[in-house]
Amino acid sequence: MISKISLVLVIIGALNWLLIGVFGYDIVGAIFGGQMSVMSRIVYTLVGLAGIWCITLLFNHDAATANS
Repeated sequence: MISKISLVLVIIGALNWLLIGVFGYDIVGAIFGGQMSVMSRIVYTLVGLAGIWCITLLFNHDAATANS
């Protein structure tokens, strides 16, 4: 369950970076009142922690062999 939540958060972060890169628009910052607002920083932190968690998925041999 944690892996799926983490993957969703990483996808949200990736889409946000796509918008920043292509259009210069930070949707997380726009929704939560700017990049330095408390809520935006919480979302950024959760996305970062989810990214760290997803690193473990690269080395999880059980999940890799189960999907093959």
